[in-house]
Amino acid sequence: MDQTKTGTFLKTLRKEKNLTQEQLAEQLGVSGRTVSRWETGSNMPDISLLVEIAEFYNISVTELIDGERRSGNMNEEAREVADKMADYAGTEKTTIIRNIRNHSLLGLCGIIVLFILEMTVSEGYSRITDYILTYSQVLIYVSVIMIFLMSTGLLYKFQKKQREINIPRPLLLVISCIVGVAFAVILKYLFKWIAG
Repeated sequence: MDQTKTGTFLKTLRKEKNLTQEQLAEQLGVSGRTVSRWETGSNMPDISLLVEIAEFYNISVTELIDGERRSGNMNEEAREVADKMADYAGTEKTTIIRNIRNHSLLGLCGIIVLFILEMTVSEGYSRITDYILTYSQVLIYVSVIMIFLMSTGLLYKFQKKQREINIPRPLLLVISCIVGVAFAVILKYLFKWIAG
C-alpha cells in the first residue's frame, strides 16, 4: 500500500467536494490536523473510519486504500465485509483500552496502599506490613509492564506465540506471576542498590 498515493487521492476527493480540511474533519468527527496527516500520507485513517470515508466519497474501501478509482461501485458484499472489519477494529480497540484502564487502576491501588503505609507506619514494618508493601510494589511493577506491553502491541505478539507453542493457560498464568514477582524483586534490590 502506498500511503502517499492514498493521501493524494484523499486530497483530490476532498477538493472535488469543495471542502476544506476542517470541514471534512468536522464531517468525520476528527481534527483538521488528522485530515492533513492523511493527505500527506504520514498517517492513514483508522480502520473504523474507512467505510464512512468511502461512503462519503461514494467509492469502495478498496479504491480508498489503493488510492485510485476503479470502474463500478462497491458491491453489497464488499461493503458488508468492510463494515464488519470496522466493527471488529472498534471492538478490538475497546478491549485494549479497557485492559489498559484495568491495569492502570490496579497500579493506582498499589500506589495508594504504598502511600497509606508510608504515612501511617512510622517505625519499622511488621511481617504482615512488609508482605503488603511488597505485594503493592509487585502490583505496581506488573501493572506498568502490562500497560507497556499492551500499548506497544508486544503482549498480543506474545499471546500469538503462546498459541503457536500451545502452552496451557494455567501454566502461562503461573509463569507470568513468577516473571512478574522476579522482575519486581530485581527492581526493588536495584533501587536499593542505587539509593545505596
